[in-house]
Amino acid sequence: MSAIAEKGGGTFQGIKLLLCENPLPPIEEAIAAAQDEVPHSNYYTEPYSAPLRKLISEQVGVPERLVHINAGSELILRQLFERFGQQVHLLTPTYVLFPEIARHYTETRLLPENDFAFDLTELVIPQGTTLAVFVNPNNPNGGIFDMKPLPELLRRYPETRFLVDEAFIGLAGQSVAHLVPEHPNLLVTRTLSKAHSLAGFRIGFAILPSAIADDLNNHNDAYPLARPSQAAAIATLQHEDQIHARAAQLRAWTEELAAQLRALSVRTYPTETYFFLADFAPHKAAELADQLRSRDILIKPLNDPALGSGYMRITTALPEDNRRFVDVLRELLSHA
Repeated sequence: MSAIAEKGGGTFQGIKLLLCENPLPPIEEAIAAAQDEVPHSNYYTEPYSAPLRKLISEQVGVPERLVHINAGSELILRQLFERFGQQVHLLTPTYVLFPEIARHYTETRLLPENDFAFDLTELVIPQGTTLAVFVNPNNPNGGIFDMKPLPELLRRYPETRFLVDEAFIGLAGQSVAHLVPEHPNLLVTRTLSKAHSLAGFRIGFAILPSAIADDLNNHNDAYPLARPSQAAAIATLQHEDQIHARAAQLRAWTEELAAQLRALSVRTYPTETYFFLADFAPHKAAELADQLRSRDILIKPLNDPALGSGYMRITTALPEDNRRFVDVLRELLSHA
């Protein structure tokens, strides 16, 4: 699967079981805040989204200077890979964008027989690595890494920059963003597209060492966010209690969906998020995905040759849509 193929389906009107999108809409406070700003959209925001940078710095516990904001975290990731991605080390399977934008990469495979878990104390970074990348929680399987070994890795490999992509940290796992001021080789990226349900508003940010943050800010649009986007972001971050409650609901729906697939003899792997990996072998995921799409259900095969042709990444939809998906899948598998 390419990074473009992973996107959320555009105008598709059926049931979406893709990773990119949270099935829940933005919280009411975010919608109201965005609506209030629409009549003022003839004016720019404050340069570099200053109010949002201030709020993020306060919540993360880092100086405001270390915060970089852009229209979606993918832009930031591409900028960081452009600067530091000469030789990348990945824990795979990983976010499909990273192998595409790394100039060269090596990998440590996460193994299905270990439920894709990995102890970072066992990680060896190859000589010459310019950027080591962790996704926590990991995409595509939804598991989390114990990040306690990270400071020692940062000290052991001072010439390697470590990028921790925390796109799904609002769902599970322990953030390491607060460690950036102590470690000049630590970069952390986040998005409000996932747990916070703001994918369409395009809000990403990073916590970076001051020189890198200054570089990105100085070479970026001074007004990276539209006024409604900035307002929605601030309103959402001010109500993280609601986001946490919704994350618990999403995880419950996800586990229920995974259990229903297991009842159909589909192997599923542990997750802490609202998505998980499933192995439909001996069935081919690509063929199932085509059949599901003909029934107005959008899902895509993982297409990781090292894992085999049966793997699909599945994200929870709303419960009624999950029931429809399971009913159709039951029918397809019974006739396969």
